Amino acid sequence: MTFADRVIKFNRQLEYTGPELPAGIRIMNPFREEEQALRISEEFYRKYYSDENKRHLILGINPGRFGGGVTGVPFTDPKRLISECHISYEGKITHEPSSVYVYEVINAYGGPEAFYRDIYINSVCPLGFTVMDNKGREKNYNYYDSAVLADTVTPYIIQNIKKQIAMGVDTELCFCFGTGQNEKLIKKLNAEYGFFKEVIALEHPRFIMQYKSRSKQFYIDKYLEAFARMKG
Repeated sequence: MTFADRVIKFNRQLEYTGPELPAGIRIMNPFREEEQALRISEEFYRKYYSDENKRHLILGINPGRFGGGVTGVPFTDPKRLISECHISYEGKITHEPSSVYVYEVINAYGGPEAFYRDIYINSVCPLGFTVMDNKGREKNYNYYDSAVLADTVTPYIIQNIKKQIAMGVDTELCFCFGTGQNEKLIKKLNAEYGFFKEVIALEHPRFIMQYKSRSKQFYIDKYLEAFARMKG
C-alpha cells in the first residue's frame, strides 16, 4: 500500500468511538457529512501521496467547519483546493484564514508537490467539534475548550495518533500547530507514550492570521526554519 492508500483507508474508517460527549457538543465528521469529502480527499492524497515515502507529521487541533470540515483535507479550504491543488469542487466556496496562511507557507516551501512529499498534515483529534451559540448558530469548538471534553476524547486522541504514525510517519520529529493547549497535550502524551523523539510547536495559523497578520512573513520564515530541521 502507498502512503495515499493508508490515509484513504484511515479517513474512510474514521468514526468517534469514545465515551459520550458533554451535553451541547457535537462531533463533526466530514467523511460522513459532506458528500464530496471522500472524493476530494481521495483525489488529493492520490495526487500527492502515491508513493512509499515517509513523511513528517504536523498535528493541528481538530478540523474546522470551513476548511478540512468541508473538503476532508486538513487546512485546505475550497478556494485553495481549486487554486493551489487544482482539484474540482462543487458547492459553496468557503474561506478559512488558516488555509490562506498554510498555503503561503507551502508555496514558500516550494509548492504543494514539494511540501506534501515531505509532510503529512492532520490533527490531534482528526474529527471536529461544534457547539451552538446563544443565537442558535453553529460554531467551531476545540477539544481543549472544555476540560471535560478533553478528558473524554483523550483515549480517542491517543488511538488516532498511533494509527497516523503507523501510516509511515517519521517519528524523529513532529510539528505541532498551536503553542498553547495543543502543545501542552501533545507533549504530555509524548512524554507518556514516546510517540516522537522531538515535538516542535509552531504558532497556530489561525492565531497568526487573527493577531499577527502584520508579522506574517516572520512566522512563515519561522515555519521554514523549523521544517529545515527535517533535512538534518
